[in-house]
Amino acid sequence: MPDASQQSAVEVPSGKDAAYENFPVGSFLLPAALRPHVAIFYAYARAIDDIADNADLAPEAKVARLDGFSQALRGEIGDDPRYAKAHAMRRCLQQTGIANRHCLDLISAFKQDAVKTRYASWAELMDYCDRSAAPVGRFLLDLHGGHRDGYAASDALCNALQVLNHLQDCVDDYRSLDRVYLPADWLTFEGATIDDLERPALTPPLRRVIDRCLEGVDTLLTDAAALPRGLRSRRLAMESAAIIAIARKLSMRLRREDPLAKRVALGKPAFLWCCIRGAALSIL
Repeated sequence: MPDASQQSAVEVPSGKDAAYENFPVGSFLLPAALRPHVAIFYAYARAIDDIADNADLAPEAKVARLDGFSQALRGEIGDDPRYAKAHAMRRCLQQTGIANRHCLDLISAFKQDAVKTRYASWAELMDYCDRSAAPVGRFLLDLHGGHRDGYAASDALCNALQVLNHLQDCVDDYRSLDRVYLPADWLTFEGATIDDLERPALTPPLRRVIDRCLEGVDTLLTDAAALPRGLRSRRLAMESAAIIAIARKLSMRLRREDPLAKRVALGKPAFLWCCIRGAALSIL
């Protein structure tokens, strides 16, 4: 058996876990029988995201490691222990009958993160979110029996959460990775510059750019409102309603607070209250 150092040679754990996320991961709201599959998917997604976000790896090294995950997911490189999370994900997909496209879409997005640091427009950012965020919701929908109207409402929620995360982490992303997700055309239109991210507080032009992003988030959340009532799983409906409540609250906080001054996030009481309130409203 290979030792732990060999198994972790490809991975570069960031230390982030489910507690870091803006949404409950595999919470008690989900059916107990399905939570292990959610945990496997989260572990897989976290491992490849950490590779893309590692500041010490060169872009070509990131791409090579992510290609290895892709090959392992497809069953093309045997049972290499360095890709244990991909092998576990492949077995999970086999057990559940879910296609591997959601997992491969994540790899596509994170390979893009390895080499792309700027986004020209909101449309270009949404294309990225369609591969970096929407696959999470799509996997959960497939795992829980789907939605009567397909993936659209789930995609909207996941993309909204992704943009909110980008706004929360805009300073760290820029300083550690020189990565900026704010649409360049909006920066130009509002008279803001990327260098404004170096300041201790938002400039008025950069505040306007962030508010435009939050307007986009609010539009996505309006589209996401249809998600809970169309789900075949009542438990997933409760969790999705809770997540929508969390996203709305976080959007409000980001409008009032300055993400350059500090990372804007919900505290545990607010997070739990959104979960309880959202879940309760889903069953009314």
